[in-house]
Amino acid sequence: MLHCFSRRLTRFLLCLTVMTVLGLPLSAEEPPFARQPAVSPDGAWVAFSFQGDIWLQAIEGGVARRLTINEAFDENPFFSPNGKQIAFNSDRGGNRDVWVVDVQGGTPKRLTFHDADDALCGWVDDKQVLFATNRAHAPFGWLDEFMTVPLTGGTPTLFMDGLGHEGSISPDGRYMAFVIGATRKWRRHYRGPANRELWLYDIKKKSYHQLTEFDGTDDTPRWTGKRTLVFRSDRNDLYNLYRLELDNTGKPKGDAVLITEGNDENIRTFAASADGSVLVYERDTRLFLQRAGEKNSAPLAINITRDSRFPNLERQVKSDGAGDVAVSPNGKLIAFAIRGELYLVQNDDKKSRTVRLTQNPAFDRSPVWLDDETLVFASDRAGQYDLYALSSADDDEPNLFKTLDFNLTRLTETEVDETDPLPSPDRKKLLFLRDESHLIVADFADKALSNEKALYEGWSPPDDLSWSPDSRWVAYVQEDLTFNNDIYLQPIDGSRPATNVSLHPRVDRRPIWSPDGKKLAFSSARDGTDHDVWLLWLNKEDWLKTKEDWDESEDEEPKSKGKGKGKKDDAEKDKDGDDEEGEEEKEDAGVEAITIEFKNIHERLVQVTRTSGLGVPIAFDADSKMIFFGGNQAKNAFFPNKLYKVNWDGSKLEEIADSPGLRGLTVDAKAKNLFAAVGPGKIKRFSLPDGKSKNIKFRAHLTIDHRAEMAQIFDEAWRMMDRGFYDPQFHGADWDAAHKKYRAWALRASTRRDFRDVFGMMLGELNGSHLGMFGGDRYETEDEVSGKLGVTFRTTKKGLEVAHVIEDTPADRPSSKLALGDRILAVNGETLQADQNIYELLIGTAKEKTVLQVADSKGEERRVVIRPLESVRTEVYEEWVDERRALVEKYSNGRLGYVHIRGMNLSSFYTFETSLIAQGQGKEGLVIDVRYNGGGWTTDYMMMVLSVRQHAYTIPRGAAADLEKEKAKFAKTYPYGERMPFSAWTAPAIALCNQYSYSNAEIFSHAFQATERGLVVGQPTFGAVISTGARTMIDGTRVRRPYRGWYAKATDKNMENGPAVPDVIVPEGPNEADSDPQLKRAVDELLKQIGG
Repeated sequence: MLHCFSRRLTRFLLCLTVMTVLGLPLSAEEPPFARQPAVSPDGAWVAFSFQGDIWLQAIEGGVARRLTINEAFDENPFFSPNGKQIAFNSDRGGNRDVWVVDVQGGTPKRLTFHDADDALCGWVDDKQVLFATNRAHAPFGWLDEFMTVPLTGGTPTLFMDGLGHEGSISPDGRYMAFVIGATRKWRRHYRGPANRELWLYDIKKKSYHQLTEFDGTDDTPRWTGKRTLVFRSDRNDLYNLYRLELDNTGKPKGDAVLITEGNDENIRTFAASADGSVLVYERDTRLFLQRAGEKNSAPLAINITRDSRFPNLERQVKSDGAGDVAVSPNGKLIAFAIRGELYLVQNDDKKSRTVRLTQNPAFDRSPVWLDDETLVFASDRAGQYDLYALSSADDDEPNLFKTLDFNLTRLTETEVDETDPLPSPDRKKLLFLRDESHLIVADFADKALSNEKALYEGWSPPDDLSWSPDSRWVAYVQEDLTFNNDIYLQPIDGSRPATNVSLHPRVDRRPIWSPDGKKLAFSSARDGTDHDVWLLWLNKEDWLKTKEDWDESEDEEPKSKGKGKGKKDDAEKDKDGDDEEGEEEKEDAGVEAITIEFKNIHERLVQVTRTSGLGVPIAFDADSKMIFFGGNQAKNAFFPNKLYKVNWDGSKLEEIADSPGLRGLTVDAKAKNLFAAVGPGKIKRFSLPDGKSKNIKFRAHLTIDHRAEMAQIFDEAWRMMDRGFYDPQFHGADWDAAHKKYRAWALRASTRRDFRDVFGMMLGELNGSHLGMFGGDRYETEDEVSGKLGVTFRTTKKGLEVAHVIEDTPADRPSSKLALGDRILAVNGETLQADQNIYELLIGTAKEKTVLQVADSKGEERRVVIRPLESVRTEVYEEWVDERRALVEKYSNGRLGYVHIRGMNLSSFYTFETSLIAQGQGKEGLVIDVRYNGGGWTTDYMMMVLSVRQHAYTIPRGAAADLEKEKAKFAKTYPYGERMPFSAWTAPAIALCNQYSYSNAEIFSHAFQATERGLVVGQPTFGAVISTGARTMIDGTRVRRPYRGWYAKATDKNMENGPAVPDVIVPEGPNEADSDPQLKRAVDELLKQIGG
């Protein structure tokens, strides 16, 4: 299908496209997408969040009044008990803080300044605000600590020892209802150990007890009387509201009663008047009002007369943000993409004029040059990704940079995605992917594809496609069901099947051909964890040659013609690496057909580099002697930050350029220049082989239609899940119906935050883990970081006192020591007033010398010079681990060691290995704790360590005077340190898990049981085991997509929503952390196993 258009028509076409994409007239009136209601105590007013601001309106109607206005996101309002103030959350400082504003309006007042997120819970009374946060009392992020802060200002203090979410204090101040659990609030149908449940804290007795025991979700407790709670629950599948009556001891008087009987949609948030007579809740995109005694509700009319604070159309001029860089075959033009639009610039570092090639709300990406006058790219403008060809519509001006009129031809029209186009070197064929699983080759002529042929059909798409110089072969990376990546070679004509030429159980990536067709270079991790450059000889005769043979053959080669007097070399001809204007390159005389000997081809491999970190080949030089590659010596690096060159035999390795954040590395047709998007998306050209660089400047005019862009993002993200979610049955959800329902809601969102939340609601229908949409905010906030001294505080009549000093923090160092009872009087010369928050004074002090004026418990003052940290999370965690270790030492009488695995990652694994000696040496057994572990991927590493079985023992000379008489005492010795790639633990062990053991920590718990390595003690795990990836959307938003399910081998049970169930189940309450009954039981069980 051919479309002709002019640059002058793009604005008109954009407007038409917007109406088509959204399916709505541009003038359609819509009720505001008001969210997160708060009801005044007397039931007369409702506050809510809209456009990221707090608004106020009378329940009976009228016009809403905006109370706050800021670029940041203001949300979660709560009326004070006397109805005069509204507290709310705002991320104006870069994270959620607590603010308060008068109901009559005025300047909001900020109450919290710590850079942790502070989730407002409500009010303690008219003078104090309650919030949940994660600072120095909670060693893990699963549950929060509760803190209070005075309305007049001051430093927040801890409210209670227990951890949880969504605290709500009874009107008489006797009890606080709160939530324990870790599921996302938008998730539906979850039934499992990590469910959200209601608990009650007796403020007077400092005791806790559980209120609800439903295995689904109970959350959002709100008091509507002295002993009456209303809460949200999905016990009838939909999220509805229930009332629970308590007696004077805080115990339930009966079962919870459904109070929103007529509701047929999920309720997200709600609020009630003090006596419960007025109830306002949020569902779909509206607020609903329900009065006491009524079973049905009605939409609450919200009247907004103000204009939108965020203009829908935004115009920018971009000099960065480029990606998908593609250089034309003649090297004169560079195509690139910014935010889903394609642009063109000359390959000249002195010029910045930029031509916009496309303009529409679709995602145009992956441009490649079919020839010097035709671009092929992928776009989802027709509802899925198709391939399009772009060329000039002016017969007199075929140059895309100069023409004013374009032809756009749709090349594919199937109902599935076609992406990743790659033209052959002879420009006659095109490779591309179809439906993320098929590799297609087609002829290209007259702006059309023909003779399509499927080279590969399977569950996993080929990657890193690479044409041979003669256009007859393709090399690519293919993943098998063991998720190993190997290099395959396949003839385009289908004369033989694809052949695995790398045959190794470690990752092989990025194949590139030498121009002479004799060699294939690629990246491989087969020599350890580093990714090095390897070389494959395609023919045995070349492989058998020695270096001396190659040197001699090079000496015998005739000198190239044209060198001599009067002939300019390349550098003189064109300093930019291009031909002079008007000077055309002669066409290649043709490329000799490549022959490949496949017998034992995998044995003809040679390692070229032995560098640490990442090594990714980019191209050979024109003579096929030198390999250019990107490198990064950091462990687990994803992108190169340096460019290197090396001879194919590994000699003359040299760094030629240092440029952090290299992405999309590509070379021109003659391997004279390398191009990359660098850092924030600048385009840089590196000359080869010396690596000298020049910036390619551009000024790209970009028009963003935010509403149309949200439609594109929603549809693409939905399609991504539709075609790639690991379960084709979507956990029983109707995914098509979900798209129809939630798309309408999402396009009514007034902010990107609201949009992401609606998409999250749709993901919630899947009842799955590892899901989410992140990023993409339109606004920028301050990025405040408050320095951390390493203490917690309490407020006394004398002032702000140190309540606890965290070990190994700045406050614990001899030179800047703080002690219990010390009072902080001033920070950097500024007196700390009673109504002032110390974290406000500590903003910007992290890593800087900071002067504190301190008074000790006797009133004696001193000057302390301290260098605060950015974070003390690791120190708080280590303190918790030390406490567990001391408990194990106490409970086992010194017989057992203890190690906690913080995450299933390499750093935690290395700590685990160290702990086997540091904590396990001389011990009879080991307690391995994966509670609160958020997962990762290193279960198999740990199980290798734990699964070693000793088959011999050794005695070195000097250790025994008589081998036969003394050999018994060496029965447990073996040279693990020199014979094993990892440490080994062969003594008895026991594992601990709980409902906050997540993902790979759950796999470890399953594996520990399945291999009968030992008992597992604690609580059933979360039930969140899926392998996940992510894709970046047009605006930088990231969407996670689970693609692989995990099943327990012994039971054939899906681990997703199928938790690991311990052999010994031990519940633990919110006030039992000090004694840790789960840990005590694990010690007892292991000692029982060991005996003695």
